[in-house]
Amino acid sequence: MEVILLERVEKLGQMGDVVKVRDGYARNFLLPQKKALRASKENLSMFESQRAQLEAENLNRREEATKVGEKLDGQTVVVIRAASDSQQLYGSVSTQDIAKAITAAGFTVNRKQVILDKVLKTLGLHDIRVRLHPEVTVSVTVNIARSPEEAEIQARGESVAEVAEAKLDARDEAVVNVFESTADADEEDAG
Repeated sequence: MEVILLERVEKLGQMGDVVKVRDGYARNFLLPQKKALRASKENLSMFESQRAQLEAENLNRREEATKVGEKLDGQTVVVIRAASDSQQLYGSVSTQDIAKAITAAGFTVNRKQVILDKVLKTLGLHDIRVRLHPEVTVSVTVNIARSPEEAEIQARGESVAEVAEAKLDARDEAVVNVFESTADADEEDAG
């Protein structure tokens, strides 16, 4: 099926391009999302008559998305999830979870704008992309942790496992010191 693109579609074309796509892709995605029109003489003439208006609207939306993108690019959002000691999540972080975290940070983003290249199933810092407009994409860091304290540790670039191990070593050393001081006190009392 041939369609006329009403906006830029990644890996397909620019606004106004007439492209050939599979019927299902056109019927189930492009046409319902109003990203394209069927390529016919009537639709082509209608598009040409409205082209200037559509391009002006697209330019305004792109400028607005660029302003928001400048503020959002490079931001870090925290998502708290339960995880095992091996840092594997009991589930995964979805696009909806990330969109809610970004919205809580003061930006309006829906889950369809969040682009996940891989499934997020481990603790740590993950870079993801957010498409604010077909021509504006920014990068956001998602900090997945078990608690706000762990999120702060990860944000500093430290390993949660190493910090936990250091705390255990310090606690073990304190227990040994207490044990030795009680043993010394017992020897003095006996002597």
